[in-house]
Amino acid sequence: DLLRCQAREKAGRTEDPTAVVLDSQSVRAANHVPAATTGKDVGKKVSGRKRGLAVDTLGLVIAVVVTAASVTDNAIGIRLLDKVVEHTPTVTRAFVDAGFKQDFALHGAVLGVDVEAVKRSDSRPGFVPVRKRWIVEQTYGTLMLHRRLVREYESRPESAVSRTLWASMAIIVRRLTGTSTPSWRHG
Repeated sequence: DLLRCQAREKAGRTEDPTAVVLDSQSVRAANHVPAATTGKDVGKKVSGRKRGLAVDTLGLVIAVVVTAASVTDNAIGIRLLDKVVEHTPTVTRAFVDAGFKQDFALHGAVLGVDVEAVKRSDSRPGFVPVRKRWIVEQTYGTLMLHRRLVREYESRPESAVSRTLWASMAIIVRRLTGTSTPSWRHG
């Protein structure tokens, strides 16, 4: 949390965010991951776990939830929003995709968070990034550069949350120090 606050101040923002972007990602599980903590995401045809993220508008991770892939986005979103409100009470808006249903919006209203579903445009063909939702997608992409997050290797979901937070801290430290890791393509 302290690193996130420093990174926000360095970017000219207030320490604590007022808006978050939520999304979930299905990740395949390794063979040794217990079946009791995994499931199948029928929509994406992925057996493993789902990683839910809540990030601020700079893409800095505020909360992480790891569940079986069979858990709905709605249930993950409710758990994420509870964590966000507990640790960052300044948040008043949440941007989500269409996978988060009415129950999530009602839960947000109870917590004092205005939930806005940001829908993609069907009028333009092909891939079109959606402005608010792209923030969390970019964070997922950056986290995927950390080898241990490409596949779900952890036996316990709590360990997977810790791995995600460690990777997030490494990203924030690089932002604060202005350093970067040399790419294998440029070496």
